[in-house]
Amino acid sequence: MVLAKGERDAGTILIVSMCRGEDAKLYERMPQMDGTRSFVATKCQDTEKPYEFSEYIERRRSQDPDIWVLEVDIDNPERFIELLPR
Repeated sequence: MVLAKGERDAGTILIVSMCRGEDAKLYERMPQMDGTRSFVATKCQDTEKPYEFSEYIERRRSQDPDIWVLEVDIDNPERFIELLPR
């Protein structure tokens, strides 16, 4: 599901992954030492304070209005992230 649309050609992509609506993690593409840009988990939802997760995403969107935020609810989301192009 697309939670937020950003710049069509140059917007940063954030991916919220979860499994059966739980254990949400936010992945962002980050530069690596070898020059590639891999998706890295930058935020995990705290079950005690779930609002912090959505507040973090809103802060990122206010910092960069060109951001795309995509949500996937799938089994084994880490495997999905590993398959994304670098």
